[in-house]
Amino acid sequence: MPFDRGSVSFRMLELPRAFPADWAERFAREAAGALDAIGAGQQRGWVTGRHLLDSHITEDTACHAGWVRLALRLAERKVPAALLQAECRMEELAVQAAEGKPYLKAKQRAEIRQGVVERLLPTMPPQLKALPFVYQPGTTHLYVTALPVPQLDVFNAALASTLGFGGDPATPEVLGTQHNHVDLRDLPGTSFSPEMEGEAMETLPGREFLTWLWFKAETQNGRVALSEGRELGVLLEGPLTFMHEGNGAHAALLKKGAPENSIEAKTCLLSGKKLKEAKITFALDDETVWSFGLEADQFLMRALKLPKSEGPLDAVSRFQERMIYLKQWRDIFRDVFGAFVDVRSQSDKWKKAVADIREWVKGRPGRR
Repeated sequence: MPFDRGSVSFRMLELPRAFPADWAERFAREAAGALDAIGAGQQRGWVTGRHLLDSHITEDTACHAGWVRLALRLAERKVPAALLQAECRMEELAVQAAEGKPYLKAKQRAEIRQGVVERLLPTMPPQLKALPFVYQPGTTHLYVTALPVPQLDVFNAALASTLGFGGDPATPEVLGTQHNHVDLRDLPGTSFSPEMEGEAMETLPGREFLTWLWFKAETQNGRVALSEGRELGVLLEGPLTFMHEGNGAHAALLKKGAPENSIEAKTCLLSGKKLKEAKITFALDDETVWSFGLEADQFLMRALKLPKSEGPLDAVSRFQERMIYLKQWRDIFRDVFGAFVDVRSQSDKWKKAVADIREWVKGRPGRR
């Protein structure tokens, strides 16, 4: 499972309340069925984090190092496209020869296709996919690998069917409301370009946050203050994706070399574009370092690398350590985003921040 080792891509899901006391029984009732029972449709059900065939769900099998570790398994049988095309063509040619026809009408070809699917489908091995998640009992959020919206919708529907409630993706708007009850969508969009000060801009708080964070990191020697008094090392690197729904090109992707220091980056900022995606590194010290890609519109976390263990650990201890680092990362991320929300929601502070950002943009490298 992706949360057990290596880097992990995920989104956070904010829940209206903690899992109920009988959560294990609820997930067990919605456990994945036997693979030989899969027909033409998709089979959906829960399995433990041990492997995709483990549908025996209890508190013992579903919990790992004190965390709930489960996955929504999606299973279905499919006839490979090339095989389906070949089988259909073979039968079409046989029918043409038998009936002496130079070609077959669309309806007859559709009937042949349906018959081929019905004949081949039961012999096809099931294809398995999974949407793993981890959850710390007692909290009101979880981490799930369902990044695309269609996958999130499937996961949320299954979660609601199992627990009686789903969750809200932890977007900039949702986290802003949680932080100080500010709906960032109600605030007017802002231009960071000194050449477009009066331009109307889209209200996209995630992009404003990511560009603001880049500005803070570059103008404060890579240090950002956390609420408890500590300092966090912050570095933004490429690939960088800039976007602005204005005239000309709406999106620009800068990669290879050092795009964060390029003239192209300045050009993007001057044209009103803001950062939509970037690679970020957080560091508390030399050993405690996280790196991840951030998609700012939805707060999708891509390939988060957790701090490395100091020595060899058994599987349970390693997972427990990873979850501790994951929780610490979340606290830091929300702390940094909360600092942005505090500035963004106060007009006088935001006005000064925007003026400083425009000066920063103006002073960036302008020639090779």
